Amino acid sequence: MKLPVIRHFQKGASKEQLETTLEVLEHFTEHRSVTDEEMDVVGELITNICGAIEVHNNVENGMSGIEAANAFAQKVMGSIDA
Repeated sequence: MKLPVIRHFQKGASKEQLETTLEVLEHFTEHRSVTDEEMDVVGELITNICGAIEVHNNVENGMSGIEAANAFAQKVMGSIDA
């Protein structure tokens, strides 16, 4: 997870675009010829896209972009500590 990448995705793409991209990447991972290295890269992209979607949701619920990104980062850090 890279917060600057999440913010970049959130600012540059709509929630719908991110959801469509997520579906395509998930479908890609299901192909038998995907290597472990490709899976790692796609997994990182999926994580960042999911973060951007959550930031979009928080902004829709009234948070500023910075607050939404920080709330997501805190949520992730909290789940790691638990």
